[in-house]
Amino acid sequence: MALCQVGQKLGATIFPGSGRLQRFPDSLTEPLPWGVMFDLSMVQYTLIGLIFIWSGFVRSGLGFGGAVLSLPFLLLVHNDPLVYLPLISVHLLVFSSLTIWLNNRKRASGTTLTSGPAATVETPVSSVDWPYLWRILAIMIVPKLIGVFGLITLPANVMSVIIFGIVSVYSLSYILNRPFRSNSKVVDTLFLMLGGYISGTSLIGAPLIIAVVAQHVARERLRDTLFALWFILVTIKMAAFVWAGVDLQLIHHLWLLPCAAIGHVIGLRFHERMLQAETPVFFRVLGLVLLVISFIGLGQVLLGSA
Repeated sequence: MALCQVGQKLGATIFPGSGRLQRFPDSLTEPLPWGVMFDLSMVQYTLIGLIFIWSGFVRSGLGFGGAVLSLPFLLLVHNDPLVYLPLISVHLLVFSSLTIWLNNRKRASGTTLTSGPAATVETPVSSVDWPYLWRILAIMIVPKLIGVFGLITLPANVMSVIIFGIVSVYSLSYILNRPFRSNSKVVDTLFLMLGGYISGTSLIGAPLIIAVVAQHVARERLRDTLFALWFILVTIKMAAFVWAGVDLQLIHHLWLLPCAAIGHVIGLRFHERMLQAETPVFFRVLGLVLLVISFIGLGQVLLGSA
């Protein structure tokens, strides 16, 4: 009882005005108010925690994939994208902004003062390619909003089929070492629009977007430019979630944010090595695992709806 009272005060402090997520139960026998995330078993909670560690690692290590490379696993634990997408969205907002801030702070501290009579301080170059970012955002914004609308209205089973199907295609591109490439402005625009729509539905449009961005942004600025793009796109999605009354699962960030932080720190070290060497074998193995997981997930969804 005392623990519940402490939790109630903590929840009112951290999440004021958050509706049904704000109040903790008055007793351990009172039904929990937060929805399906509190109806899972301890094994499921453990698996979700491990998957979010993996999500944090992939996000900081590659600059993308925090959703596309974790959502299929999460849907195997509990088949409801709207449970996980708000969690993934908040994690992306937190860690992408933190990474960009730290990288630019590091660049600023590395500025030098030229010698001589006309000595000037060299202005550090931002780790984000903002001019290019605004150009592609103008192309993606409308498809993004259409995708967000589809996510809110489509049933969970339909969304799961779409997600597993898309991930299957992406995994094949990894296995064959034939990532999506664009060779013209028309194809660039098509990839950006399609990637914007998919990111609106499920946050997994990154591979299509990267197929374009990676060809126009310097390698050392690619990850932070993508982080800035994800931050803007996810902010739009979060606003739509709030407007539609989607359960943001705020209380679960108390234990899932540390899980994602562990993966994030490991991923930062991995990213430094990635800048120095290509790792096609890693992507082939990753693609194979994703393909198997996607087939299993599609089978479960289709058999469950039969």
